[in-house]
Amino acid sequence: PFKVQNEGGKPKIRVEYKGEDKSFSPEEISSMVLIKMKEVAEAYMGRKIKDAVVTVPAYFNDSQRQATKDAGAIAGLNVLRIINEPTAAAIAYGLDKKGGGERNILIFDLGGGTFDVSILTIDDGIFEVKSTAGDTHLGGEDFDNRMVNHF
Repeated sequence: PFKVQNEGGKPKIRVEYKGEDKSFSPEEISSMVLIKMKEVAEAYMGRKIKDAVVTVPAYFNDSQRQATKDAGAIAGLNVLRIINEPTAAAIAYGLDKKGGGERNILIFDLGGGTFDVSILTIDDGIFEVKSTAGDTHLGGEDFDNRMVNHF
């Protein structure tokens, strides 16, 4: 339902959108998702949302992270921070943990098409990411395919 083409050395996705043939950058498409999420958050909170922290897969490089920030700006958001998804999981885990001294945490993020692992240290409310790695060719879909082939 779409074509990818080169426009001035940059990828553009060509689709039929609202009855017209249009071309969008990856940032514009990502911004559409962020706009929808912003609307959902505003409806839930009952107020305007202007600031956001956005999570990205651990394997995203600097240019992909910047493109995500740009998508946030297109969506009308002030992106305060871009953080890895496994790091976000560790933060969610550690928010209610009190005391106990320094702890090492291993986070497995098995997504539909990727697998990421992060090792963090939590000590007195401070999170330090020690290492992050991922495989863009291993995820839940791969396990599903293997099971289908096996059976």
